[in-house]
Amino acid sequence: MKKIGILTSGGDAPGMNACIRAAVRAALANNLEILGIQWGFDGLIRREIMPLNRRAVANIIYLGGTILGTARSAEFMTSKGRQKAIKSLKEAEIEGLILIGGDGTFRGGTQLAEECDVGIIGVPGTIDNDVYGTDYTIGFDTAINTALEAIDRIRDTAIAFNRLFLVEVMGRHSGFIALESGLAGGAEDLLIPEAPHSMDELCRHLTKNFKQGKRSAIVVVAEAEQPGRSFRIAQEIKDRIGIESRVCILGHIQRGGTPTARDRILASKLGAAAVTALLNGKSGYMVGEINGNVAYTPLRDTWEKKKELHPELRELAKLLSD
Repeated sequence: MKKIGILTSGGDAPGMNACIRAAVRAALANNLEILGIQWGFDGLIRREIMPLNRRAVANIIYLGGTILGTARSAEFMTSKGRQKAIKSLKEAEIEGLILIGGDGTFRGGTQLAEECDVGIIGVPGTIDNDVYGTDYTIGFDTAINTALEAIDRIRDTAIAFNRLFLVEVMGRHSGFIALESGLAGGAEDLLIPEAPHSMDELCRHLTKNFKQGKRSAIVVVAEAEQPGRSFRIAQEIKDRIGIESRVCILGHIQRGGTPTARDRILASKLGAAAVTALLNGKSGYMVGEINGNVAYTPLRDTWEKKKELHPELRELAKLLSD
């Protein structure tokens, strides 16, 4: 193998640049030429490709976002679109391709691995931490710390005003961010997709807490089916038990910012491991970290299998919220 490529796809995540940097330096150390593909699969289709060297990745380890840019590509999900992408790979003489992204990226990567003879290796980069085959994804630690800082600040004003706050975090199909930021922030309740809460249960819990002497409370809400659902929940709480609340939607601030040390180390470890995997002839796998060790998971498993929330953390959050 003489030449490989790398791209970022889907939602950006803090630490993607650290992963790009590690992959580039690992490739160069093994006498490989490495090309950066801009704007994800869309850029591959359009052949927006640039060479990467040490200078290109200097001083990017602390940057959020991705220097390669990212996108979601509807065209790539068609057979015609993938054939254009494969043609670009052949014309650029790319023999191995590293994909940094989440389940959508790996769905596309699975199809690509099955339709061409280029080695395909995935690296999990998403703040949602919902990819099967790794304990943590790149960007998750930064996202929960961003959410936690906001929760801590909101608690100050909640206490000052004797008020209930609903803090909405990202997590359309998973409650990883809500669970860990809520647990760390001492939230009085959590609303996550994996454990649907009835409004009766939530209102009973809040009423109990306030009767026991609490004058403020924070409920962390995963956005679930659509961002902004906390406004509806706040209105229902007021209608049922007469408690007014304020809503804070954190939104995309959870995606940006300087990656934490944990995310930088994970990204560096997996970026280098992806290059090693390609050199060892692996294709159609994701490199992840399980119990501190690099693990290889078939790309298809990363999105077909469901990653479960840690049951002990869920029980702990419930215990400590009473």
